[in-house]
Amino acid sequence: MALPDYLQETAKDYAKQLTATTSAPIDTGQFTGRQFVAGEDPLQTQAIGLATAGVGSYQPYLQQAQQLTGPGAGTGAGSIASYMSPYQQSVIDESLRQYDLTRSAGMQNIGQQAYTSGAFGGGRQGALEGQYMADTAMGRAGIVAQLQQQGFQNAQAQRAQDLQNQFALSNFQRAGTAGDVSALGQMGAFRQGIQSAQLQADVDAARTAAYEPYQRLSTYGTGLTGLAGGVASGQFATPAAPSPFASALSTTLGIGGLFGKLYG
Repeated sequence: MALPDYLQETAKDYAKQLTATTSAPIDTGQFTGRQFVAGEDPLQTQAIGLATAGVGSYQPYLQQAQQLTGPGAGTGAGSIASYMSPYQQSVIDESLRQYDLTRSAGMQNIGQQAYTSGAFGGGRQGALEGQYMADTAMGRAGIVAQLQQQGFQNAQAQRAQDLQNQFALSNFQRAGTAGDVSALGQMGAFRQGIQSAQLQADVDAARTAAYEPYQRLSTYGTGLTGLAGGVASGQFATPAAPSPFASALSTTLGIGGLFGKLYG
């Protein structure tokens, strides 16, 4: 389609601008590249360091817990003997003293009864006293055995409780570390998301500036075509870019969620 004479100069001007614009390559480095990727936030770095340092932190508790498993024989750390009361022997000695006092009164009663009945120093008195002394010895042995058994059971219970405490402390430390890692990681991810949004805004501004001449020429050419009576083609569209806010939100939820699960 031939252009009217009054549009000839306009068309030449358009052609010159189009040639000049399209002959120069677009420097995509103005809005692409790693410089537009938000770096690791210091809080994320701290979270990673904390998580790394926390790996294997349960080992000391495990080593201590291993001393509390098994029969508990011997006298070293973690043995039943190490949990026995230091006053165990004192309790036994005092219990035997009190028992002997009560039994001595019984022995005196045997002598008094023998004297009253006129059998003092006789065989019957000796037999009664012999049986009484045997019963006393058995009673003393029973007291010692009972107190030792009670001490042993108490030591077993304390040893088992100590084992549970080791596990509880280990879990508490891991839970606390996990909470710190999650909090630091998610806060760092949030700040990284804000930085990503700012960088994305810079990308959008640079892309818009790079493609602005094409947009302007597209409008120019469309108007020229319309004046010539032709059918205008579609307007040039700048390549779409994701929303800065959407990018920030995606980064925050994605990376923040990762930190939340990493150590939990």
